[in-house]
Amino acid sequence: MRIGIALTFILFTTFVEAQTTFVTKKTADKKALKYYEKAQEYNRAEDWQNALKQLEKAAGESPDFIDVYLAKAAIYYDQGDFNEAKANFEKAFALNINYRPRAIYQLAITEQKLRDFASAAEHFEQFIQLEKRNQGLIQRARRHLENARFAKQAIANPVPFTPKKLNGNINTADPEVLPALTADGEFLIFTRLVNRQEDLFISKLVDGEWQVAKPLVGINSSQNEGTQSISADGKFLVFTACNRKGGAGSCDLYYSAIQDNQWISAQNMGSPINSRSWESTPSISANSRTLFFASDRPGGQGGRDLWVSYLEPDGWSLPVNLGPNINSSGDEQSPFIHADGQTLYFMSDGLTGMGNFDLYFSKKQEDGTWGKPQNLGYPINTTANEGAMIVSLDGKTAYFATDKKLDETTLSESASLKADADIYQFDLPASARPNPVTYLKAEVFDAVTQEKLSAIAEINELASGNSFIKVRADKSGQFLICIPAGQSYALNVAKAGYLFYSENFDLTTDNSLEEPYVMKIGLTPIPEEAITENIPPSQPIILKNVFFESASAALKPTSRIELNRLRDLLIENPSLTIQINGHTDNVGSENDNQLLSEARAKAVMTFLIDEGINAARLQAKGYGESQPIDTNDTPDGRQNNRRTEFVVLNK
Repeated sequence: MRIGIALTFILFTTFVEAQTTFVTKKTADKKALKYYEKAQEYNRAEDWQNALKQLEKAAGESPDFIDVYLAKAAIYYDQGDFNEAKANFEKAFALNINYRPRAIYQLAITEQKLRDFASAAEHFEQFIQLEKRNQGLIQRARRHLENARFAKQAIANPVPFTPKKLNGNINTADPEVLPALTADGEFLIFTRLVNRQEDLFISKLVDGEWQVAKPLVGINSSQNEGTQSISADGKFLVFTACNRKGGAGSCDLYYSAIQDNQWISAQNMGSPINSRSWESTPSISANSRTLFFASDRPGGQGGRDLWVSYLEPDGWSLPVNLGPNINSSGDEQSPFIHADGQTLYFMSDGLTGMGNFDLYFSKKQEDGTWGKPQNLGYPINTTANEGAMIVSLDGKTAYFATDKKLDETTLSESASLKADADIYQFDLPASARPNPVTYLKAEVFDAVTQEKLSAIAEINELASGNSFIKVRADKSGQFLICIPAGQSYALNVAKAGYLFYSENFDLTTDNSLEEPYVMKIGLTPIPEEAITENIPPSQPIILKNVFFESASAALKPTSRIELNRLRDLLIENPSLTIQINGHTDNVGSENDNQLLSEARAKAVMTFLIDEGINAARLQAKGYGESQPIDTNDTPDGRQNNRRTEFVVLNK
């Protein structure tokens, strides 16, 4: 309901005993009162122009008739003429500021519309002091007061904001909203409303330009689909659909996945994700293990709250409310969890801001809780509604949809109908950016036949040994994994019947994120015939996550992840016999390097024997500095030469 309609009713029906310094409905002369009452009749019929004419006549008869100016202010507010509304409020208050405290509240609301936040704050404070009975309105005034104070400071300290509308292959005469990106930034999925039908569309980025968006085949139906979230690799989709047969509530979350290069039929996510309440605006984490969404289910902090569920071996966990640090007594919607797993963006109309829905972000704390939400600032947020923002993998670019008219030189806050909504991008201010993230995009194949392999890829955090993510490459051998900065990771790619592949990612330096990792990974088949035939040893498999103390054969604890992989490979293939090779760079004497390489190879062999591997299946050999695979003139080259590897032996 429009605020102004409620205001008109209040100002025409509420009566406070008059004072002698001004005229009220009880003390006005008959002619002025007649015009005023006639204005009431026109007002009830929503004939605003004739109501204003009658009020002008009443004011002409009685210039100190305070109710006339309050009534005019209410009508002008309803018509969106906030300057005239403010002028008439001020005329009324010049007669007596204490006559009707609730009108002071509406004056403050009007000043907010005019972006006169200093005056609005002053009048909200005044209303709170004068109003004695309506505690609900007092509470709302306190919220508006906080917003007015915030807005005053935000406008005085604007953040950089240069929005750019996406090209005509994305934005059309129809509304486009709710963008979602794959981690590599190659595909954009969004919702488009065509003839009252909401469908999902997809566009591919080619040479820096978005191509013509096409309907998402396999997902779209004769019903509405929208508010979607795409997994990092673009192969798993969660979206919202309402009032479908078999649904749990008014709106439910559905999912689909790509199989054989096409989207399978969408399925309801079921309980406990969906309930008899409203569920919408999902956001799936980069590792596809965490799902954020909005719901008005019982147990929340207010209206619509943000909830989170975790993927467990037996399905999705019971959703947990994000709590009062995030959720307010108002509505929170459209969460977006960045690929760093630590930064959450969302919209709220219940937190301190510019008013209406603003955009916020929160950082996860060391104890796992979410920190105090931070407003993205003005002019990203305005007195209009903002919402549904996503952020690119590198954290530098944000995408959102708005029905405001934005261009690179003018930031207008005059919102039009949603039919004008378009998708924009802008550089996210540094203060609101997530932690840096890169990605690994790989293709796995048989090193002998070149056949694509559906292998298992797992990344572990080296410091903790915890598994960060485990994925299966699809039939084309491809997988994509997002990797946050700040620590080192061990990659292992394995498939039954093959020797595993390992890689190390040290993301503790800034230059480690300059380019994503794009790899082709060839897995070497385990030669079954090696048991009986005299064939050469296999190509060496470098153990890139086996580490030693400096100038020592003492294994570092972080080596355990890789060595356990090697142990498991030997257990799973009991006929396998291997030789562990040690290598060094050329720093130091040749003799010392030879001895060090032999000692390191023996240290790995000892580890495996201690883990139950028969010593007869193991050999160890040191090569010192004699077989470099890189230059010894750079630190990286020397690091590559200091390696441990294994080869499969003939029996």
